Amino acid sequence: MRAPTLERVLGSVATGERGGPLVLVTVGIHGNEPAGLHAMRRVLRRLQAVRAPLEGRIAAFVGNRAGLERNVRFVDEDLNRLWAPARVEDLRRSDPRRDNVERAEQRELLELLESELDAAEGHVTHLDLHSTSGAGPPFTVAAGPPPSRAAALRLGVPTILGLEPLVAGTLIDFVGSLGHAAVVLEGGQNESALTIDHHEAAVWVTLVGAGVLRADDVPGGLATHSARLASAALALPPAIVIEHVHRLQAGAAFEMLPGFQNFQAVAQGELLAREGPGLQREVRAPWAGLLVMPRYQGQGLDGFFLGRPAGGAPAHATATVLG
Repeated sequence: MRAPTLERVLGSVATGERGGPLVLVTVGIHGNEPAGLHAMRRVLRRLQAVRAPLEGRIAAFVGNRAGLERNVRFVDEDLNRLWAPARVEDLRRSDPRRDNVERAEQRELLELLESELDAAEGHVTHLDLHSTSGAGPPFTVAAGPPPSRAAALRLGVPTILGLEPLVAGTLIDFVGSLGHAAVVLEGGQNESALTIDHHEAAVWVTLVGAGVLRADDVPGGLATHSARLASAALALPPAIVIEHVHRLQAGAAFEMLPGFQNFQAVAQGELLAREGPGLQREVRAPWAGLLVMPRYQGQGLDGFFLGRPAGGAPAHATATVLG
């Protein structure tokens, strides 16, 4: 298998001597999510053009280069499920010559991340840029210490709560477990130009919030970027608690009905998808709620999630698994 040609390090920018806060940005952890890559290149170009002084450092890395070059979520296994402590330790002990595609990607990315984290002298904020196969507004997921939630709230879009026990081994879980602020921004639909804009806005807001860049030095104005995110999430609740996941077995047939979007309200018993041999089995909403991350892609084991606004009447947390 040919080696990826896409660069791993998008950029590493600092002014003055090393020190101060660090913002780590990762893009393309899933290979069918290119918007973060385009957004981060745009940010780095604009930083270079304006030559704004930084109080600290920004470093940006590409995750699944092989997946991005093939426009697939992953080649051998999901790179964003490999970061549980046991998996990371197994990677450290294993022979690199036996790595599959994603383990080789993880090995290189882990070395870069740990090098930056070990050298960091101030607080660290990790922003992991993702997108979704279904349409809808941007939202965040936070992991780790309280500063993660604060960093997520600064972006002004809904925050998803309750994913941690349902989606294990994510990169933000790994970085958050080390005591650093760690946030995912799901910027919108994978191929949408708006998603690139949302990702770029999130990077500028994060740089200012972390103290790396002054608000007055943000190209286009910090208020413009903040307003772009806020308008995309207009009228949505600030936090959504996930209480149901429809999980699939590897290789199982599954197809969402067309037209569903993130945060769309669905009724109890509403037909959402079909699954199984010949897609003959109906999948209906177990209860009324907000649909999150409907799967409109061929890979991934989560068909969809259901949630409710935080503070609303809870449903019983449930999971269905395709047998």
